[in-house]
Amino acid sequence: MNNLQKAFAAAAPGIIMNLQRRNMEGYFYKDCKSMVEDILSKIPAGSSITWGGSESVIESGLMDAIQNKDYILLDRSIAKTPEERRAFYGKAVMADVFLMSSNAITYDGELINIDGNGNRIACLAQGPKEVFIIVGMNKFVGSVEDGIHRIENIAAPANIQRLGKETPCSVLGKCAHCFADDSVCSHTVITRRSSHKGRIKVFMVAENLGY
Repeated sequence: MNNLQKAFAAAAPGIIMNLQRRNMEGYFYKDCKSMVEDILSKIPAGSSITWGGSESVIESGLMDAIQNKDYILLDRSIAKTPEERRAFYGKAVMADVFLMSSNAITYDGELINIDGNGNRIACLAQGPKEVFIIVGMNKFVGSVEDGIHRIENIAAPANIQRLGKETPCSVLGKCAHCFADDSVCSHTVITRRSSHKGRIKVFMVAENLGY
């Protein structure tokens, strides 16, 4: 590990402790390979799995790994019409496992997420039996305010480019607090604790993932 990774590894036990007092579980890994292997060991065969749009989940290798396992995969991309998307969402909220990342996490264990449609943060808050959050060390911040600033000026503009949407941040490269139809910043949710002990599991890796 390089020095940045070593520093994050040193911070990980404290983050895990802070997650625990918020009724969430935390796990630390030196690399994505070991993380993916452990995640797969925690999902029983036959489980239904769905996911929110997440570059972190893809980059970690987890999405590729679950394709070849005995799981029921609920892929939202197959829903094309509003009616199909609504029907799919009804299945998604009843899934055994919901895969996602978090836009930012404080060292104190608070999850910070900003969404456009809100389906991702809705499943985080309630619905699926378990929520597995895959997070690279680049997403950890000192405070909620730092997290929101990071999302607005790093994550959201990058996601807008990925999605090909038209917003002021697609031109400026930073948040303009717009009301554009394509905005991906409609809902802001701070998860300070989970009402269901152990439902939310945070898998942190000493690598950079996502935006």
